[in-house]
Amino acid sequence: MTEPLLDMQGIGKAFLGVQVLSSVDLRIEPGEVHALVGENGAGKSTLMKILAGVHAPDAGTVELGGRAVSFTHPLQAQHAGIASVFQEFNLLPELTVAENVHLGREPRRRGLLDRRRMALRTKEILDDLGVDDLAPTAKVGTLSVAHQQITEIAKALSQGADLICMDEPTAALADAEVEMLYRLVRRLQERGVAVLYVSHRLREIFDLCDRITVLKDGRLVTSVDTAEITPDDLVTLMVGRRIEAVFPERLPGTETGEVRLKVDGGGNDYVDGVDLEVRAGEIVGLAGLQGSGRTEIAEALFGINPFTRGSLEVDGKPIRITGPRKAIAAGIALVTEDRKAEGLALGQSVRANARMVLDGNRRTHSRKRLGRISGLLSSLDLVARGEDQEVRFLSGGNQQKVVVAKWLAAEPGVIVLDEPTRGIDVGAKHKLYSVIRELAAEGLAVVLIASELIEVIGLADRIVVLHDGQISGELPGGATEQQVMAYATGRRPA
Repeated sequence: MTEPLLDMQGIGKAFLGVQVLSSVDLRIEPGEVHALVGENGAGKSTLMKILAGVHAPDAGTVELGGRAVSFTHPLQAQHAGIASVFQEFNLLPELTVAENVHLGREPRRRGLLDRRRMALRTKEILDDLGVDDLAPTAKVGTLSVAHQQITEIAKALSQGADLICMDEPTAALADAEVEMLYRLVRRLQERGVAVLYVSHRLREIFDLCDRITVLKDGRLVTSVDTAEITPDDLVTLMVGRRIEAVFPERLPGTETGEVRLKVDGGGNDYVDGVDLEVRAGEIVGLAGLQGSGRTEIAEALFGINPFTRGSLEVDGKPIRITGPRKAIAAGIALVTEDRKAEGLALGQSVRANARMVLDGNRRTHSRKRLGRISGLLSSLDLVARGEDQEVRFLSGGNQQKVVVAKWLAAEPGVIVLDEPTRGIDVGAKHKLYSVIRELAAEGLAVVLIASELIEVIGLADRIVVLHDGQISGELPGGATEQQVMAYATGRRPA
């Protein structure tokens, strides 16, 4: 057996008396792409931060290339050949790509910064990665998320990294950018660089990774070759139970009623000619590639960027939505795609967040509705220390449940869900899928937006597909990915 690049044995870690990791092992071979998976709270981030030198383990050993190492600072991990690309990038936006790549190790000539040599070295790394659309002289603050991620990877390679840890690397990427990341990971593998890949997206894990390590409740469940396990079995290992149906069926007794939301010829600077109807008890999915107009329709319905053309009706009554307050008063709710930046006050309690819509709008505020909040949180299976716990300490899935409760407390008739499962684990996803079905069964009109086509196909009763700011077609729920993608790319399904 060859010497592993990384061998972590019996790793333990506790914070304030709470055991977060217990006797966890992780072994990674040179040039291997190794997935680290588990529900939120399983201990993935803590293990990754121990490897990155952010935290020191309380127990266990770490060997790198057969040599025992002990990190008490991230710089020690970097010097040992370990680089980490977290969801929040460690880049300076006002500096160029080359300056970020060489930060702290800038080449000098006669005591002065050698910008030319820095740019040439950076271009060599980018060329080696097969990246030809990123200029070393570009300011990082002007780059897309994908190109910022490439800058982080280039920085890691310039430091001589043998192992790159990636935390949810595709969470904020468009479809085309995900393909670019795939190519980068494979190029790294060809160079003999190992990748620790932390992700909730099963498709990426099975597309890219050679082996998978599963954590649950801070303990090692198993490490297994990807070829020896199915996605269903992996989900079972992660959540500790078998999820027989990933997408729950339409609930018995769910009836499709009157039209609750109707848009006729809606348009603004971003979308045009939008004709959309959503009935009570119906889930309508909006599908399309990044930039197709899905989120723009959600923002128009909620009055963030209102429709300036066409007409809008809610429950048969014409209405002009000019801002979010008007939308809330009309019974429209919006669960935004970025819960941390737009949906929550992270420093406030669960209770304060859950009553935020009621407190902010006189028309929705009532003692009866406030009294329903605890029941709503309970019905959503919120896992928290109590309603006084700060939201920032909750897992991503539980944060999303608080956002949903915040809107349900206002008793809307129409709820727009923009990427409701982004960045949450498979167990929390399944619960939210059930919640979406329950909302329809209660007579709400549900508009669902999701980048993962399988979610739209699995949940929606009808699928409205967008291309270049316009509706390009409509399909029934259960349509194939090929049919949706045909409309999404401006063609017609075969």
